[in-house]
Amino acid sequence: MAILKKGSNIAARFKTDKEEKDMQFEFKKNIQFTKLIKTDGRLREFNFRKLGGSREGYFTIDVTDNNGSRLMFEIKKEAGAWILEEKKGLPSWVLQHEPVFHDLIEEELLAES
Repeated sequence: MAILKKGSNIAARFKTDKEEKDMQFEFKKNIQFTKLIKTDGRLREFNFRKLGGSREGYFTIDVTDNNGSRLMFEIKKEAGAWILEEKKGLPSWVLQHEPVFHDLIEEELLAES
């Protein structure tokens, strides 16, 4: 078996008794980060995690509410902007910060590249 490394992809050549086969492996970097954002008069810790696979182009965000319960929601990239996937049921202090989420995600993606 020979392994050829190309950037974030790895190509491997396997030789069996009958034939030689090429296999491609693709590795995607896991992106997750935490930011402190002041909302509704309180400093809150927002955790961002990029989804992969069939959910490429999405981030999950989680934060605690005033009662200490964890709020989880998704944000997706649509027409060049990161927008909240489902706005129904989210508190106003989350909805008001949608543009901030966009800026933070773009900043992090730029830093990762």
